Amino acid sequence: MRGPPTMPNRSLPKALTGTLALACLALSQVAMAAPSVSRLTPPSELFANGRPAPVIARFLPGQRFDLQATLRPDPGQRIVSARFFIDGVAVGAPTALRDCGSGCVKGLPAEAAIATVRAMSVSRPGLHEFQVQATQADQQSVVARGNFEVLPFAPGVGPKARNLIILLGDGLGVAQRTAARVVGGRYVQGKVTTPLAMDTFPATALVKTASLNSIVTDSSPGMTAYVLGNKNDNNEEGVFPDDTLDAFDNPRIEYLAEYLHRTQGKALGLVTTADVFDATPAGNAVHTSNRSAGTGIVDQYLDDRHLTGLSVLMGGGRKWFLPASTPGSARAERNDYAFSSTEAHTADIVRRWGAAPGTIDLNRDLLRDFQQAGFAYAPDKASLDAIDPRRTRQLLGLFNLSNMNVALDKIDGRRAKQQGLAEPTVVDDHGFPDQPMLDEMAAKALAVLQHQPKGFVLMIEGASIDKQAHAMDTERWLLETLEFDRAVKVAQDFAREHGDTLVIVTADHECSGAALIGGSRVSDAELQALAKAGGADNLRDKVVGVYEQAGFPRYVLAADGYPQTTDIDRRMLIGYGANADRYEDWRTNPRPLRDGGHPFVKQEPLASYPANPLARDAEGRYLVTGQVRGSSAAHTGADVPLSAFGPGAWQFVGVIDNTDVFFRLAQAVVAGPPAAPGAGRRTRAGH
Repeated sequence: MRGPPTMPNRSLPKALTGTLALACLALSQVAMAAPSVSRLTPPSELFANGRPAPVIARFLPGQRFDLQATLRPDPGQRIVSARFFIDGVAVGAPTALRDCGSGCVKGLPAEAAIATVRAMSVSRPGLHEFQVQATQADQQSVVARGNFEVLPFAPGVGPKARNLIILLGDGLGVAQRTAARVVGGRYVQGKVTTPLAMDTFPATALVKTASLNSIVTDSSPGMTAYVLGNKNDNNEEGVFPDDTLDAFDNPRIEYLAEYLHRTQGKALGLVTTADVFDATPAGNAVHTSNRSAGTGIVDQYLDDRHLTGLSVLMGGGRKWFLPASTPGSARAERNDYAFSSTEAHTADIVRRWGAAPGTIDLNRDLLRDFQQAGFAYAPDKASLDAIDPRRTRQLLGLFNLSNMNVALDKIDGRRAKQQGLAEPTVVDDHGFPDQPMLDEMAAKALAVLQHQPKGFVLMIEGASIDKQAHAMDTERWLLETLEFDRAVKVAQDFAREHGDTLVIVTADHECSGAALIGGSRVSDAELQALAKAGGADNLRDKVVGVYEQAGFPRYVLAADGYPQTTDIDRRMLIGYGANADRYEDWRTNPRPLRDGGHPFVKQEPLASYPANPLARDAEGRYLVTGQVRGSSAAHTGADVPLSAFGPGAWQFVGVIDNTDVFFRLAQAVVAGPPAAPGAGRRTRAGH
């Protein structure tokens, strides 16, 4: 974080005496810019605002992180040396000093320098102060200080959790969770007949989701807070912000998977319905300031598996794994990575962190490289089903070129095939008619990972709850939430069977400001007629029922566990509080919005898909104007629910920060669940 100018260390010339001399000295010092530190990492309020609290950066004992400072010399000078100190003791690791030149952010002078120490760790719990001292060529120096905290493990009172399962419903707020319960649970006289699996977890907390630089997080810091214990800037994952332009050289923080693989040998699994380069899966294993740097991100998955223990990777995103010369490939030089062996600030990432050096390799066949590294490969559901988990220790599944198709469209494709219908479905249009559901992927991942001798960390993401909430496509995110809850049930069943697995289900943030308005007051046939008549008088005033008019919408589930149809009479109605302009007719959209990340999105049949929410439902002429510009609903800063099951679940209660989750997960694994507050003490009632 940037901070106020820091004071230079200067002494008065002894030859100058008297009032006039002192005045001249003061004027000369005002005229001369002072060397200063404009950024000090890890971020702290002590540096930014001179306050020792709240403590921003927190670490586990022995968790690794980088120290860094941005140094600004006087005009015409350059920084010649820099040293870091922790608790007054000089850091023994080498300090890399890099002149900015043209490689830093706009507004930073070319003579500025970046000082970095890689892969530090502190084992002693408590509050620690760190300093940077820098000297410029004329021997004038500057000192700046910040602080961080190392949190101790509490004594464990029960068996340690061997495995962790983190289920992340991207964008899953309270409203999305409630709406899925209405569709999948069936209300009668105000009671739910069939609860969601996530609703049966014994402990629930509310999680604060702010990122390092905003009350409204994006998915990168929304995920990484859970597995770093620290805040990231929006669009950054596994790193603190810096002032360089390189997307892969930022100060690093050790992920939970890296920490547990290094100290205990645990494996890592990542399962998502998104492109695997996307923010949530990458925010468990990849260090970058640019969540869009797809080529370098997927390369790091394989290249740095010795650091993360990556053993299972499933989702979409095959386009990054294909050589650039192959149709459909998205590999590009601009988002690849390579660490220079001659520049210490990046060479130390290799030397100190043990990271792979990387290379700019547009025609890398990453599919081949994964398989040569021992990963079984599944391109579709049939091949995934055929993999024998008893003989498989590493698994790669890539089921689409970009994001996987959503649950509603996958289910429609399966039903059409079962019924022998010849008309192409959405999954056919995208070229991947045989994609697995999230619960099927989760089950296979667990079947493979359960053979890991030291246990595992598995992250399972329902990605398109968020993506379809951005699109304000209600029925698609509703079925995404139901699909996600089926994966929750798979994880819960595994944890029940094994007894040594802690499961949490939560979200990185809420998306769209979704709200359950109520229910339609008309049948679906009447709704279609009102849509033809069009306008707010028909589609709002004659349709929207609130309070008791909403009643209890009756969705009927088919044998596959999903609604027979979402176009029911007197359906549930959803509004949005962070929406862009859209047309609304309340009925299920036959096709999703275009996936801009699909390599063939500009070709038919995908080119004929609606480009934005104003390109669908326009016939009804009911325009809902938005609170945000553009064509996409936005994330909100609302708290999100977290539910926990298994050893240590009780830790996840109350209102907690997203970074608190990291330390409680680690506590359950490293030391075992701590004693519950008040355990062993009798209440005044004697219970």
